[in-house]
Amino acid sequence: MTTYRTVIGLGGGPLLPAVSFLGRLPTAMCQLGSLLLVARTSGSLATAGLVGGALAAGQTAGGPVVGRLADRLGQRPVVLVAALLNACAVTGLVTGALGHAPTAGLVALGVLVGLSVPQVGPLSRSRMVALARRGGADERTVSGVLSLEGTLDETSFVLGPALVGIAATVAHPAVALGLAAALLAACGVAFALHPTARAVAPARGGRVGALPLGGGLRVPRPAGSGRPGAGAGRGERHRRRGTVYALRASAALQGAMFGACQAGITALTEELGAPGQSGLVYAAMGVMSAVVGLAMASVPPAVTLTARWRAATCAALVLALPLLVVHSLGWLYLVVVILGSAYAPHLITLFSLTERVVPASRMGESMAFMTSGVIGGQALALMAAGPVAEGYGPGAAFGIAVGTAAAACALAWAARPERARDGHGGALAPASSAG
Repeated sequence: MTTYRTVIGLGGGPLLPAVSFLGRLPTAMCQLGSLLLVARTSGSLATAGLVGGALAAGQTAGGPVVGRLADRLGQRPVVLVAALLNACAVTGLVTGALGHAPTAGLVALGVLVGLSVPQVGPLSRSRMVALARRGGADERTVSGVLSLEGTLDETSFVLGPALVGIAATVAHPAVALGLAAALLAACGVAFALHPTARAVAPARGGRVGALPLGGGLRVPRPAGSGRPGAGAGRGERHRRRGTVYALRASAALQGAMFGACQAGITALTEELGAPGQSGLVYAAMGVMSAVVGLAMASVPPAVTLTARWRAATCAALVLALPLLVVHSLGWLYLVVVILGSAYAPHLITLFSLTERVVPASRMGESMAFMTSGVIGGQALALMAAGPVAEGYGPGAAFGIAVGTAAAACALAWAARPERARDGHGGALAPASSAG
């Protein structure tokens, strides 16, 4: 609790975490909301799938672009424009669906919704890490920042679909997407205009110094943060690049595991005659992941990030194996909830390693790349595992989940992130000495 009080204090109080949470909630609502809306208005699941796939593809491609623009131009103008554009795009999708627009038009709107996502989650991570680093915070505080951000993500991806489901049942999916658009316009703008946005403003004229945050608070910027790869040799940059690729691949595999599990859970609950339970099962897994994510701040700094990465992927593989033999709803809940305990530690560790390896000047882009990897992997796996589950049963989809967990585990053991250098010029391996 002391660590989280310090983390919340970095942004001046609880307003920033609250705004960033509400600002990232629409991202979790739009995927399911668009599927339900288009399916209801068009009467075609195929059309709904195309629109949902277009939205996921747009978000996967657009995330790193938005992150890179934020790194170069500053978060304030980029998030401000993206939030307003995204709110307009979501409103356009709702209008088009209710007006029975042609499929091509709905797909184009889905792409625009995905491309314009303001990336509040990744940019909140980079902003809070910058505040912690420039304020001279210790490693436990930085770990607390990433644990809190991971928990906010997990909570949003549990609460978002739940809100969509409630709105679709009580009223209409268009109501849920209308709420998403309103949150984007209000909280996305509030996140952009918050004074802490200046903590990640690009340096003018290449100057490296302190960034004023208002109210007399000045946060020192570390030397070496002004130029990517400053002080790094060619071999060191090559090793760091390889580590970044491995981390992004691991994030995509984690997303693929999400997608395959979702397909398997949906198929099994339908087979058991309880299709309405699928969302609750998936939510239970998310709740467990969020709880364990909060507890990650208490892991001793002596436990290296490499060890955490390997332990999390091994745990995911071992805990996923019982999915292959689950045949009842009660056991499904038990297995999935326990499996959820491995998800947040894996993702939080990936973001922590990324923060160590990537130069501070590319942090927003890199955090967005990680999130896009999760989303892209989930969408692709869901597209692949859905037909497999329909043709061969839920066990086949769960088999894909186990396979992706095995691949992530193998990658974690094959990678050597401790050979890279962090973006602040320090050694990566010992968590207590990095940065």
